[in-house]
Amino acid sequence: MPTTRTPAEAEPRTFSQALRERSWPLHDVANGADFINALMEGRISREGYTALVTQHLFVYEALESVAAGMRDDPIAGPFVTDDLTRAPSLRRDLAFLLGGADAVDDLEPLTGTRRYADRIRETAQWPGGFVAHHYTRYLGDLSGGLAVGTIVSRTYGFEPGGDGVRFYHFAQIPKPRPFKDAYRARLDAAPWNPDERDRVIDEVIAAYGMNTEIFTELGAAHPATPAVAG
Repeated sequence: MPTTRTPAEAEPRTFSQALRERSWPLHDVANGADFINALMEGRISREGYTALVTQHLFVYEALESVAAGMRDDPIAGPFVTDDLTRAPSLRRDLAFLLGGADAVDDLEPLTGTRRYADRIRETAQWPGGFVAHHYTRYLGDLSGGLAVGTIVSRTYGFEPGGDGVRFYHFAQIPKPRPFKDAYRARLDAAPWNPDERDRVIDEVIAAYGMNTEIFTELGAAHPATPAVAG
């Protein structure tokens, strides 16, 4: 549903601020999903965690397949960098979690994951939409995602940054804050008119909604348990 603003609402100073402020309520809903809360409390089985990694693989393979075609785009191209690429790490994590690389090719996405990946692929014809999903995924990974990786490592007894949690390790971005600041500066410099900026924000909000749907499906398939022993 498109977002609305009342005349009394003050417009934030920059586009990146507007994006963050208008999408934050949906961000909170996604990150507050029962499945994610249970994961952070160490109450999701290893099978449940593996299911989460599986959904990530389908999402990031879709996103990075679109990114490959966006490198030369004048708007989306500046956001594309190999330093963020996650799909190879996810495949390594899943090969470890499932006991072999062959098992990864037999995986199937959840219904919500398939819908999300299809939505991302549709942005191959819309640079602003691609940037919306790129922002939602990668800046989240470089923020709360790093904390998730630390907790998951402790819960399941994985080596930090090693097999099972390589997804959360950005070897080429040792200092996330400067990277995120530069990313937001690119958002602010992008030559979007006000209507396109609203469309991008609405797409970010839609992405958070689709993430929440995936977490709901995961929670139904993998209910929380007592704390998992590391």
